[in-house]
Amino acid sequence: MRLPPKWVRRGILAPLVIVLALVVVALLPAWLTIALIASIFLEPRLRTPRLLLMVAIYLLWDAAAVVVLFALWIASGFGWRIHSHGFQHAHYRFVARMLGVLFWNAHWVLRLDIDVRVPEGFHDDDQPRVIASRHAGPGDSFILIHAVLNWFDRSPRIVLKDTMQWDPAVDVVLNRLPNRFIAPPPVAGEVGRAGPPGRRSTPAVPLTDRIGELANDMEERDALVIFPEGGNFTPERRARAIDRLRAAGLTSTAERAARLMNVMAPRPAGLFAALDAAPHADVFLVAHTGLDRIRTVADVWRELPTDKTITMQVWNVPRADIPDDHDARTDWLMDQWERIDGWIEARRS
Repeated sequence: MRLPPKWVRRGILAPLVIVLALVVVALLPAWLTIALIASIFLEPRLRTPRLLLMVAIYLLWDAAAVVVLFALWIASGFGWRIHSHGFQHAHYRFVARMLGVLFWNAHWVLRLDIDVRVPEGFHDDDQPRVIASRHAGPGDSFILIHAVLNWFDRSPRIVLKDTMQWDPAVDVVLNRLPNRFIAPPPVAGEVGRAGPPGRRSTPAVPLTDRIGELANDMEERDALVIFPEGGNFTPERRARAIDRLRAAGLTSTAERAARLMNVMAPRPAGLFAALDAAPHADVFLVAHTGLDRIRTVADVWRELPTDKTITMQVWNVPRADIPDDHDARTDWLMDQWERIDGWIEARRS
């Protein structure tokens, strides 16, 4: 669905979320009572009240974020100093606290736990990093950013789809911080369209340039976060990724991608642009399991309460171990994705 322009998102969608949250909270006691009574007789796992409560919590969370962000805009001189270092830091701290609140609620409402495993010495240096993660399951990007802010103690710069701006809080806060919203790639992921957030503008600007700009001025404790697969894993997207490689004449890479059963073939252009723009940054690869089999609304309903532990494994690749030659670097990236695929398969076994 085409993203509406900025004035619609800020002037209509954001106030609408606040009004909707107030309505839901006002009616929540009655709705919860009905849902609890129905669940007692129809389904013992209390799926309906859990889902209803989590939706209400998210709406209230989103509305509260919009209100606080509006207050920060006023405090900054009606946007005059919104991009200053002090207000950037305030926004990062605010996002960290809000994600902490969200996942605290997910823990007791959905029985969701997160187990993050990092390599030895992970917290010992302040150098900027490039974090490349697989992409699968509802909310995995929220979980990763929660980890980067609250557990890794880093300031993330995120490369993410422009459709995330449908969420008013995400739209406002991430456009105030150094991030890049990108439209779905036209063909093979090498070129994106840049412009004002929320608009597929012309002229076209190479995706590599936009990501390079995001990475080239990273400072201490900054981390560029990117999802090289370009979207959540599904069998259909996996098949299309393999077909794209074959159509591009990359037969060997397509054969390797066909052997990956739990991840999609990564699109290298964005990650390589980040590596070229930040030659001093090590790379950290992230694999995770726990939500990857939840793809549809029916899957969400079936899994409630999730009663799951999201296991997130982080690997470090020193920059000196990453080739400079494009073909060798592409082989290296496929090696890493094969490692992630193998780790996921072992966890399932």
